[in-house]
Amino acid sequence: MNNWFNRNGIHLAIIAFFVIITFAYFSPVLQGKAPAQSDVVQAQAMQKEIMDVKEATGKAPLWTNQMFGGMPAYQIWVPYAYSGATYGIALITKALPNPTGTVLLLLFGGYFLFIVLKVNPWLAAAGAIAFTFTTYNFVLIASGHSSKALAIGFFAPIIAGILLTLRGKYWYGASLTALFLALEIRTNHVQMTYYLMLAILIFVIVEVSQAVKNKTVPHLTKAFGFLALSVLLAVMINASLLWSTAEYAKETNRGKSNLTVATTEKDAGMSKEYAYQWSQGVGESFTFLIPDLYGGASSVEELVKPESNMFKAVADITGGDQAATTQAIQQLGQQLNMQQYWGEKPFTQGGYYFGAIICFLFVFGLFIVRNPLKWWILATTILFILLSFGRHFPFVSNLFFDYFPLYNKFRAVESILAVVGLMVPILALLAVKEVQEGNTDQKVLIKKLTWSAGITGGFALLVAIAPTLFFSFKASNHQQIVQALTQTLQNNAGIAQKIANGLVEDRIAIGRADAFRSFFFILIGFAIIWAFIKKKLNTQLAFGLLVFAVLIDMWQVDRRYLNNKNFEAKASVDNYFQPRDVDNFISADKDPNFRVFDASINTFNDASTSAFHKTVGGYHAAKLKRFDELIQHQFSKSINQDVLDMLNTKYIITQDPQNGSFKMQRNATACGNAWFVQSVQYVANSDEEMKAISSFDAKKEAIVDKSYKNMIDDKRLGTGTEGFIKLTSYNPDHLTYEYSSAKDVVAVFSEIYYNKGWKMYIDGVEKPYFRADYVLRAAQLEGGNHKLEFIFHPTSYYAGEKISLAGSLLLLAGLAFGIYSENKKKKQTAKV
Repeated sequence: MNNWFNRNGIHLAIIAFFVIITFAYFSPVLQGKAPAQSDVVQAQAMQKEIMDVKEATGKAPLWTNQMFGGMPAYQIWVPYAYSGATYGIALITKALPNPTGTVLLLLFGGYFLFIVLKVNPWLAAAGAIAFTFTTYNFVLIASGHSSKALAIGFFAPIIAGILLTLRGKYWYGASLTALFLALEIRTNHVQMTYYLMLAILIFVIVEVSQAVKNKTVPHLTKAFGFLALSVLLAVMINASLLWSTAEYAKETNRGKSNLTVATTEKDAGMSKEYAYQWSQGVGESFTFLIPDLYGGASSVEELVKPESNMFKAVADITGGDQAATTQAIQQLGQQLNMQQYWGEKPFTQGGYYFGAIICFLFVFGLFIVRNPLKWWILATTILFILLSFGRHFPFVSNLFFDYFPLYNKFRAVESILAVVGLMVPILALLAVKEVQEGNTDQKVLIKKLTWSAGITGGFALLVAIAPTLFFSFKASNHQQIVQALTQTLQNNAGIAQKIANGLVEDRIAIGRADAFRSFFFILIGFAIIWAFIKKKLNTQLAFGLLVFAVLIDMWQVDRRYLNNKNFEAKASVDNYFQPRDVDNFISADKDPNFRVFDASINTFNDASTSAFHKTVGGYHAAKLKRFDELIQHQFSKSINQDVLDMLNTKYIITQDPQNGSFKMQRNATACGNAWFVQSVQYVANSDEEMKAISSFDAKKEAIVDKSYKNMIDDKRLGTGTEGFIKLTSYNPDHLTYEYSSAKDVVAVFSEIYYNKGWKMYIDGVEKPYFRADYVLRAAQLEGGNHKLEFIFHPTSYYAGEKISLAGSLLLLAGLAFGIYSENKKKKQTAKV
């Protein structure tokens, strides 16, 4: 045991160091606080019904009616209890206070990769810190994109497992790859996993070319065989997640349009305009080196300081009143987008900063690194930066969007830079490793080190001295903003221009300050590596100084986006949404399944009302395509009362624009949970169906696509005016009705149509149903007194869970054998 501690003492020390800096950064969690993350509180609202049912019954439903009339819970919250990866994720996210588990995952995963790359442990610690503290990771945590941050956390260990397998540690490397890939998939952030797989595809191409060149194809083939098994095992472990998600994805706004009129969609996927909204500006990429060169976040935080130029200009209007000036600047920021950030994204919570020292060492690595990984890193970095440009570099982006499989399913193409955030530190640290190994002449190293410092530090210094030489510090619509401001100021062009000039001067000051800052850190990095090359610093001291220099550099910038102000008492975060009087009134209605339309919020992009009611609106990036089309055609220009009625919208909330008070109106024409219709109107396609529901009496007629005509026997139908149908038992994924009718009748249910799991039973016997009114379920019911049930039992989930269990057991066996075989090899090597 003592020998084990002696051998691993340095690793344990570094792990302890990681724990200390994590809890030091997130010290509020030690006081019982939690980050107030916008996306997390939105998710709590989305999950409200799911969690209520889970608490009441012990079983979480796979469907929820809390948003958009109803949708599968797959992308909201589903347990996937038979997947071993579920418990691995829970260990990271639940065992430690949020977000410390995620940050430690990033640190440990990064450290593991650098150790596999045979980097000195303290140098590996510097690399892990650089990767973890990349500002994008902390911006994600601040905004609550928890699954995305988790997915990035598994990038490094997956690559480490692949490298181990390629080195001949087949069972050990492949089992670790399967483990980390399974966890990566379980984070359920398909976009990040896709980008990682794209990077690995480039890696495979580079490795194959190297194997052909070095005549090592048989070894590579064997390694790839083991890795293929790893992928298969990881997929098995997540079978229920992947199967249900793939099935659902085709029916979402990522899928193919159901309409042909006024649509520009070429195929399944989203529009380029939507996907490219968050494209990285070409010039904005210099924030890799100079953090707030483009102003940082979409904020006015620096502008409301009394010493800012814009503050002084606005103060001339407000008479110098500080509170009035601050309020005026905040209004200008909201209404005219006069903010610190001047890039082309709709808004941003922070740029991509990889660290001045790391960028300097990355350039150094381009000059001196001989490791074949350099070409993979370089190819991936260049391609991914070009793809991140989106609409700013359409030649490459459109090529992938139009022809590369699945690429058009994802929005916010700038997110691909998360992979670059790992590539840059890898090459940077490999450069220092190259220096340590001493295989390059000292004079050559000094010369190339000086070149690297000259390129990065020289650019930073030029920006600091003459910032407008390269950058305008004006958004592309700057002139339009000035014109709008002039109109706001009653055509006082002089004052408007003075305020606009003050804004630009403030942006220049922010960029200049960070340019000087980056230059300073590059000098520090240069001095450390220069002294190490010259042997004026020993390895431990040089690498220790590098660790702290990188940490301080990244820490300071990250604190701009995620600091103690982001934390609140956990009870406040858990109860973020507080009911209004109208919410309390509506909640007193004991009808188990009606809907609310809240016009006081951004109805279809805000889940806050879902914290209390089943809503027509909500917030989700992957809503059902048909409902999304319903929103665009029936609610975007004006609110279609007929559609509200068919969705059983019982209450409508509005807000008085004068005094801000909330009002509630009961909708007397809501159709109820289910009803019999008097007639059926057949239409040729979805276009006609959408047009027909634009004006119709939902209570009396059903609009049905002619493809379902064979499911209706018109000769047997009654008038629909006799009898009744009522909901007698409600569970989100199990609805029970009773009905009575003298003759056969067509019933419409105010439930969203989704035939990938919903089954209808009459007196326990499964019967067919069809779609009506574009998004609802309907069925021809036989006359008499009967019990009708809708049960959501998707094969993709339940059969997938059995496969997940088998995969989890196989992984455990593989890990055990992998560890055993690796230990056996070590013992044999020790004997020799």
